[in-house]
Amino acid sequence: MAKSAAGKWVSRVGASGGGKTYKKTRPSNFYGAIVLIVVVGIAATIVARYDYQHPAVAAQGTAPVIGSTSYAALSIQACGTPLASLKPNPSFTGGFTVQPANVIRVSPVSAADSGNHATLSQFAVEYPDLIASSTELAVPTATGVANSKTTYHNGDTCPATSKYAGQKGRIVYAYWRLFGQKKPTLTNNPSTIKFSPSMRVVMAFDPANVIPSTPSQLTVNAMFLDSQSATTTTTTATGHATTTTTVPSGTTTTVKGTTTTTKSTTTTAPAG
Repeated sequence: MAKSAAGKWVSRVGASGGGKTYKKTRPSNFYGAIVLIVVVGIAATIVARYDYQHPAVAAQGTAPVIGSTSYAALSIQACGTPLASLKPNPSFTGGFTVQPANVIRVSPVSAADSGNHATLSQFAVEYPDLIASSTELAVPTATGVANSKTTYHNGDTCPATSKYAGQKGRIVYAYWRLFGQKKPTLTNNPSTIKFSPSMRVVMAFDPANVIPSTPSQLTVNAMFLDSQSATTTTTTATGHATTTTTVPSGTTTTVKGTTTTTKSTTTTAPAG
């Protein structure tokens, strides 16, 4: 059977033993492939070494990570009026719990509510009888159950007793990530709103030309107080130098051979 052109070329190379004739005709991309293999190998080695030396960083992934804790301020509004705060559920074992004054504690416990899945949509999934979608907003009352008066759909009309009586509304979500941010980011998709520390967020049913107002100052203040209560400041004085370190509440700290359990207090070690 006749040999193909490729087969004849392989035969010639084999016969020459990679001699001078082959070296002269060796394709230039051969060297490029060798260089690429070396570069990729070095890069992989560097990454593997970093992951080995920093296992915690490599495992953390996208924030908020499992085991972390942050807080957000929430408001739910309908036709220009804030609704009553959600009923607190601090004993809930999921990644989101509601604190007094409509503060959300974000503390992921699984892949379902951590990283890019730590969204406003997931919060609604975990809170009983709360529905938040692009077409419906159903809010549980003080009894813990949503009813027709607290369930809204795109195109519904604001009641006669409301600020925007007779106007048709739509579901909208607003959020402010930065404390100094004046205008909110608006969306009708709660799954695109990922929680971040000290974020302010609003679920609303309003006419199309209405921009929801921020959560109340009471809720914002409560959010910051909850955030601060999770940490304590310990100050250690050495000579004329002073170092301040923020540690979680309840952390055991050793100073000058003594063991002190800090509980939202400030401990100062004597100089010298």
